[in-house]
Amino acid sequence: MVHQMRPSLNSDIFAFAVKWNFVGKGEKQLSLEVGDAVHIQEACEGKKNTSEPEDFIFPASFVHLKEVIIEKRGNEEVVISAEMPLVKEVTTTLREWGSIWKQLFVVRKLMWELMEWRSQLLSGTLPSDEFKELKQKVTSKIDYGNKILELDQVVRDEDGNILEPERASVISLFRAHEDATTKINERIKEEQSNIQTDHSGISARIQSSPTHSLYVFVRNFVCRIGEDSELFMSLYDPNKQTIISENYLVRWGSKGFPKEIDMLNNLKVVFTDLGNKDLSREKIYLICQIVRVGRMDLKEMNNKKCTQGLRRPFGVAVMDITDIIKGKLECDEEKQFFIPFFPKTEQHKTNKKKTKQNFPFLKLNLHPGLWVTMKALVGDIVQIRKEYPHLVDRSTVVARKLGFPEIIMPGDVRNDIYLTLQGGDFDKYNKTTQKNVEVIMWVCDEEGKNSICLGAGDKAVSEYRSVIYYQIKQPRWMETFKVFPLEEMYRIHLRFMFRHRSSQESKDKSEKNFAMAFVRLMKDDGTVLQDGLHDLVVFKGDSKRMEDVNSYLKLSSTRHQHGDTHKGAALGRSSSNVSGSGGGLSVSSRDSFTISTLVCSTKLTQNGMCACVCVCVCVLLLDLLFALLCEQFLQDTLDALFNIMMEHSQTDDYDILVFDALIYIIGLIADRKFQHFNTVLEAYIKQHFSATLAYKKLMSVLKRYLDVSSRGEQCEPILRTLKALEYIFKFIVRSQCRDVLLPMMLRELSGALASMADGPHDERRNSLELLNNILEVLSRDNVVRHRISFWVVACMTAILSQMDDRHYATYIETFTGTTDLVDFLMESFLLFKDLIGKHVYPSDWMAMIMVQNRVFLRAINTYADTMNQMFLNNDDFEVQLWNNYFHLAVAFITQESLQLQHFSPTKRNKILAKYGDMRRLIGFAIRDIWYKLGSHKICFIPGMVGPILEMTLIPEEELRRATIPIFFDMITCEHAHSGNFQKFEDEIILKLDHEVEGGGGDERYMQLLETILLDCAAEKLTLRPQVQHFVALVKGLLVRLLDYRTVMSDDSRNNRMSCTVNLLNFYKDINREEMYIRYLYKLRDLHLEGENYTEAAYTLLLHSRLLKWSDDMCNPQFEFHGSQTQRQLKETLYDTIIDYFDKGKMWEEAITLCKELAEQYENEIFDYELLSKRLFYENIMKILRPKPDYFAVGYYGQGYPPFLRNKVFIHRGKEYERREDFQNQLMSQFPSAVRLNTTTMPGDDIRNSPLQYIQCFTVQPVLEIPPRLKNKPVPDQIINFYKSNYVQRFHYSRPVRKGPVDPNNEFASMWIERTTFTTVYKLPGILRWFEATDLKHVSLFQVTTLSPLENAIETMESTNEKILTMINQYQADWSLPINPLSMLLNGIVDPAVMGGFAKYEKAFFTDEYTQEHSEDRDKLLRLKDLIAWQIPLLGGGISLHGKRVTDDLRPFHERMEECFKQLKKKVEKEYGVRELPDLDERKSTRPRSMLRSIRQSIISITSLPGSECGTPTKAHADRYSKHIACVDVLTCLMALVKNHCTLKIIVHPASAPGIFPLSLQSPGTPPCLVPVAA
Repeated sequence: MVHQMRPSLNSDIFAFAVKWNFVGKGEKQLSLEVGDAVHIQEACEGKKNTSEPEDFIFPASFVHLKEVIIEKRGNEEVVISAEMPLVKEVTTTLREWGSIWKQLFVVRKLMWELMEWRSQLLSGTLPSDEFKELKQKVTSKIDYGNKILELDQVVRDEDGNILEPERASVISLFRAHEDATTKINERIKEEQSNIQTDHSGISARIQSSPTHSLYVFVRNFVCRIGEDSELFMSLYDPNKQTIISENYLVRWGSKGFPKEIDMLNNLKVVFTDLGNKDLSREKIYLICQIVRVGRMDLKEMNNKKCTQGLRRPFGVAVMDITDIIKGKLECDEEKQFFIPFFPKTEQHKTNKKKTKQNFPFLKLNLHPGLWVTMKALVGDIVQIRKEYPHLVDRSTVVARKLGFPEIIMPGDVRNDIYLTLQGGDFDKYNKTTQKNVEVIMWVCDEEGKNSICLGAGDKAVSEYRSVIYYQIKQPRWMETFKVFPLEEMYRIHLRFMFRHRSSQESKDKSEKNFAMAFVRLMKDDGTVLQDGLHDLVVFKGDSKRMEDVNSYLKLSSTRHQHGDTHKGAALGRSSSNVSGSGGGLSVSSRDSFTISTLVCSTKLTQNGMCACVCVCVCVLLLDLLFALLCEQFLQDTLDALFNIMMEHSQTDDYDILVFDALIYIIGLIADRKFQHFNTVLEAYIKQHFSATLAYKKLMSVLKRYLDVSSRGEQCEPILRTLKALEYIFKFIVRSQCRDVLLPMMLRELSGALASMADGPHDERRNSLELLNNILEVLSRDNVVRHRISFWVVACMTAILSQMDDRHYATYIETFTGTTDLVDFLMESFLLFKDLIGKHVYPSDWMAMIMVQNRVFLRAINTYADTMNQMFLNNDDFEVQLWNNYFHLAVAFITQESLQLQHFSPTKRNKILAKYGDMRRLIGFAIRDIWYKLGSHKICFIPGMVGPILEMTLIPEEELRRATIPIFFDMITCEHAHSGNFQKFEDEIILKLDHEVEGGGGDERYMQLLETILLDCAAEKLTLRPQVQHFVALVKGLLVRLLDYRTVMSDDSRNNRMSCTVNLLNFYKDINREEMYIRYLYKLRDLHLEGENYTEAAYTLLLHSRLLKWSDDMCNPQFEFHGSQTQRQLKETLYDTIIDYFDKGKMWEEAITLCKELAEQYENEIFDYELLSKRLFYENIMKILRPKPDYFAVGYYGQGYPPFLRNKVFIHRGKEYERREDFQNQLMSQFPSAVRLNTTTMPGDDIRNSPLQYIQCFTVQPVLEIPPRLKNKPVPDQIINFYKSNYVQRFHYSRPVRKGPVDPNNEFASMWIERTTFTTVYKLPGILRWFEATDLKHVSLFQVTTLSPLENAIETMESTNEKILTMINQYQADWSLPINPLSMLLNGIVDPAVMGGFAKYEKAFFTDEYTQEHSEDRDKLLRLKDLIAWQIPLLGGGISLHGKRVTDDLRPFHERMEECFKQLKKKVEKEYGVRELPDLDERKSTRPRSMLRSIRQSIISITSLPGSECGTPTKAHADRYSKHIACVDVLTCLMALVKNHCTLKIIVHPASAPGIFPLSLQSPGTPPCLVPVAA
C-alpha cells in the first residue's frame, strides 16, 4: 500500500492522549501507556499492510485528540493541555497515587472518589455553586491524601488554584504553606473524628447509657467428642484482632453434659463493663474456643497406654453479634441462636476426607455447635440485677471487660492481672521431630495457692497447664487467664515450666521439664509489670534446679533486661551460661517465649510518676512543709510534673492539672515566707529544666484561661496565673531550641535596610523601619523561637530574592577592607550551609524549599564571582574562604531535596519543568572554579577529595562527565608537588568505602571513572602506568563495594559474609590496615548473629596476628578506644577468641592460645594467678563432638552476582545438619534457582544461561594428620577431631558401571569415579565455606580410580574400622545404649544380610578372575586378610555385647552368637585364624593405646599403597606392639618397613600349630608372635 505522510507546521501540532497500552517491538516503534500525552507532527494516512515491515511508530487508533495550548517560553514552544487546571491536577494526582496504593492499599477509596469527581468536572454540566463546592472537596481530598501518603504539600491561592512560585512572592508562598498545613491538620482531625460507627440503629436508651452488658445463656453444646472438653467464651473485635472480655469457662463432660450436673440449664453469664466506645466498634463477635482434654490423638484406641489429661485444641464457634449488642436486633429472651462449630486441624493442608477421619461426627452429617440465648442489657451489674432479676441473679457468672470501664463507679475495686500466653519458638535439639510443648505456670511465693483463674465461672487453681500443639516448632497459644495478686506483691513472681508431652504414657512419665522462664509482677520502683508484650528469657538446666527459686530469682527475666545486664554479649543461637548466681542455669536463646499482660487494678500502678504526683499534691496542700520541699524535693517535683506532661504529649488530659500545680508552686515561692527560694527556681529553669516541648502545653492552657477570662466568664485560676506569669514565660522560653539564628546576618541586614530607607516614599520607609525593628528584636539572645525561625529564613530569602546584581554589587562595595568582606563571605557560606543541612522547613514544603534553593544558588554564584575577582591572586588568596565555598557548594549539590533520582516521575518532571536541575548548574561552577585555582590546588588535597567524590557519585551523566576529570587534575597536581599521589589515593579509597556503603555509586559510575581517567592519562606518558594501576585498584574496590552494598539488604547472611571477606582480603592486599580491621569486626558480628563461634574466633585471630607481645602503644583500633599497649589489646583479643573457641568446641585451638598466654604470664609479665586458667584437655577427651558434614555447592548461570557465578564452594555444615535441611535453607536464599539433581559438572549451556542453577551434594573430607601425631598411639577422640577439622581436600565418589553387568552380583562391575576438591583455605576458618579452586576430575584411566576389587577392599576396611571404633567406645563408656552395637553386629553376622562375603567370593575369588587379573594378586590377599580379621573383631564385639545385653534381648543375642559361630567356622577354614588380645585384660593406664595399635595393624598396614581411596585413618604404625596378620613373612616385613617401623627379629622354635617361629619387637616393647594362616 502507499503511505502518504502529512507534514505539520508549528501551528498544526497535534496532541493526543493514549487510551490503550501499546508495546513497541520494532526498532522505530514507541511504547505507550494509558494517560501518556503524545505530540504528533506527521501522520501516515491509510491502513497498515501486515506484509510490510513495521516502520510505523504506533497505531493511530491507540490515541485520541486533545485540545492544547501552545506557550512560548523563551525560544521554546511548550505544548500544554487545554483541560482545566483542576482536572489536570486530579489526573496527575491519580497517576502518582496509582503507584502507591498497590503497595499500601490505603488510598483506594480516595482514588475512586477522585475519579468520580473528575468525571463530573469533565462533564461541564455543573452549576457554578456546585462546581465551586466540588472544587473545594477535590482539593481538600487531594491535600489530605498527599499528607497521609507523605507526599509533597500543594499550596493554593484563595480560590483553590495551585500557587505558582514564579508568580508569588516568597512571603506569600510561605504564608500559603502555613495556611495549607493548618487546614490539612484540621482536616485530619476531622477525618479521625468521623471514623465512628453510625449509631442511628441503636435505641435511645442505649445511646443515653454509659454502661452496657450482654447476657448469654448456653443452652446446649452439640458435638460428639468422646472426651471431656473446656468451652472458653468471650467477646472479640475482629478488626483490631483483640479479645474484649474475660473468658467464660464451661467444663463439658464426655457424655454430653456439663461436668457439674448442677450447672445443667444454668450456664448463664453476663459480659459487663462495656461502654459506648465498645459499641462503636465496627464488628463484635461472640467466640467459643473448644479445648479437648484427654489423649494426644483421638484415633489412639488403647487408652491404657495413652497419656491422659492433655489439653488439645479442638475447634472454635463464632457468631457476629454486632446488631444484637448495639440494639439493632431485638432479641426474645427465649429465642435461641445456633453458632456453628469449626474443627481445628493442625495440618497446613487438610482435605475433606482426612477431616472426617479425624472428626467422626462430620461423617455422621451432624451439625456441631452451640445453642445460646442472648440479650443486650443496659447498665452495670448492680443495675441489671435490679432491672432483670429473672435473667440475672447471684448465681449468674459475671465476665468483666479486659480493662477498666469508661466510668468507674464508687466502690468498684479491682485488683486483677490478665496474662496471655502469646507464643514460643522451641528447638527440637537432638529429637528427630518437634516437641509437643506444654507450659505449666505457678504463682510463686510463700502462700501462692489457688491464685489462677482460667475463666469466669471457674474455681481458682494453683497451677495452669497450656494447650498442646502437636509437633509445632512455634506454637501460638493466645490463651488468656487471670492472676489474683496477693497483698505483698513484691514477693510474687510467675514461673513457667516447659515440658515435652508424649502420647505414650510410659514415655511421658520419663519426660522432665526441659526449660523454664519467670517474670516478677512488681518492679524495683514499686510499680507493677507494664502492660504489653514481654519477651522472657528461657533458662535450661537441671529440672530440680529450675524449681529452686534461689537459682533464678536474681537473674533477669526478660530479654530486654538480659541485654542491659550483659552489654556486648548478645544472646546467640546457643545456650550461654548465666553469670552471677545462676545456680547452674543457662540461657537458651534457641528457645523463645512471649507473654503479654494487662493490669486492671485500682490499687496498683504502672507509672513511677504517680508517687511523685501524690507527693506533689500533698506538699501543695501543706504550706508549712514547703521549705523542706524546696530544699530537697523542688527539682524532683518539677521534673515529675513536666514528665507527666511529656508522657501524655498526644493528649491534653493532664495539662490543666499540671499547669495548676505549677502556678501553685510558683505562687508559694512568691510568698514572702519563701522568697529566698526564688534563686532555687531560677537555677532549676537555667540548669535542670529540659522539657523541650513543654511550651506548647503551657501556652495552650494559658491561652485557654485568657480566652475564658476575656469573654467575661468566671476563671478561678486566672489571678494566680497572672501572678506566676513571669516564671511561666521563662519556662516557655527555656523549653524551645534557642540557637540564635544568624546574629551577624540580622545585624547586617538591619543596617542595610536602614540605609535603603531614605527616599520619598513614606510607606516604604515605614515598612523598612518596621522590618528593621523586627530584625533587631530577633537578634536578641532571649528571643522566643519556634515558627519565628521559619519567618526569619523566609524574610531573608525574600530579601535576597529581591536583590539583583546591582544590589549585590552595591552591598559588596560597603565593605571598606578585605578582612571584613572575607568575614562576611565566610559567615554567609556557613549560614547557607547550616540552613541547607538543618532542614528549616518541613520536608513536604517542596515549593518553599525549591524557591529557597534557587535564591541561595544565585547568591552563592554571585559571591563566587566576587571571590574570583578579589581573592584569587597569590597575595590575596584565602584558603579557608575557598574551602568554605567548596564545602557549601558540595552540601548544596548533595542535599536530599535535589536528588531527583529518589522522586517519582511526576515529582521529578515538575521540578525539572519549574526549576531545572540545579545540581548541574552548581556542579559546573565548581568545576570551573577548581581549574582557576592554579598552584593553589595543592592546598585542597586531600581535603577536598571526599567532597568532590560525593559530588561525582550523583547519578547524573553530564555532571559526572564534567566533574570526574577533577580527580585526574588532583593526581597531576599532587604528583608534580610530591612525586606521587599517595595522599589522593588513600583518601579516595577511604571515602569510597563510606560513600558506596551509604548508597552512592553504581556500575555506570565505575565505567565512567575508568574511561575518563584512562583517557586523561593517555596524554601523560609519565603518569600513565601509575594511573592505570590506580584505576585498576579503584575498580576492584568498587566491584567489591557494590556487591557488598547489594547484599547488605539481603536476607542471606552467607552472601553478606562472602562480600565482607572479599572486601577485607582486598584491604589486606593493598595494606589498608584500618579498613581491614573494620571489616574483620563486621564479619565477626555476622558470625555471632548466626552462632558461628568458631568462625568468629578465627576472624578475631586475624586481628590479633597484627599485634605483637610488646608494650608499644597501638594505633586506635576499631571497637577498642583509649590508650592500650599492643600486649594489652592482644591479651584482650585472646581472651575473647578463647571464649569463642570454647563455645565452638574447638578446644585444640583454644589450648594453643592458652599456652601462648601462659608463656607471657610466666616469663614476661610474671602474673602467676592468670596461669590457673583451664586448658580444655578434659573437654577433648570426655565431651562428644559430632562430626559436621561437608557439602559441595555449585552456583551456575549468569543470574548470580560475580562473587558466586559459576563457582563451587565447600560448605561446613552445622552439628547434626542433614543435607536435605542444608539444601532447603540454600534454596530459600535463591527461590528462583533451579536445583540440579546430578553431581557431574554442568556444561556451557547452563553456565552461560541467564538463569540460576544450584548443585548440592555431600563430600568427604580427607584426613591430614599433623606431623606431631604421626607414629604415636593417639586416642580416638583426638584422631576423630582431625577427620573433620583442618581439612582442605575433599572427595566425592560415585559408582559407574563398566563392562558386562552381572545382574546377580553388582560388585563385579562397580567402579568408583572420584572428584577431588581443594579449597583455598583449610576448614574451619573465617567462613563456613571456601571456594574450591582446584578441581581434579579423576577419570577412569587414572591411577586413583577404584576398581571393583579396590572398592571391595575399601568397604571392608571401613567396616572393620567401624567395628573397632565401636568396641573402643563401649569399652570406655558403659553408659552407652546397646542398640547401635546390636544393629552393627547383627547386620554383619546374620545370614539374611550376609551377601557381602559371598558376593566378593563370586566376583573375585575365582580361578577365572585370578587368571585374567594376575596383577591383583596382592589386592586379593589383602581382601582375604580383611575378611579374616573381621572374625576376631566380631568376636570381641559379641563378647562385649553379651556382657551388656538385657534379659529381654537375651534371645536375640543367642541367635547372633549362633550365626557368628557358623560364620567363624567358614571364614577360618577359608582364610585362616586371626586373634586379638583379651580386651578384658586392658588394665594399663592408657587402654586406648592398645586398641589403637590393633587398628594400625588391621587398617593401616592393609591400606592400598599410593592411593587416596582409603578410608581416612592414621597412616603410620604406633611405637607399641604390632599384632600383625600377614599371609607370609615377606608381606609382613614389607608392610612394616613401609610404615617406618624399627624391628628386632627373634627366631623361636615352633611352639604351637599355626604360629610362625618368628617374633617382631619394636624398641621398648616385648616381642610378640606372628600368627599365620593355616
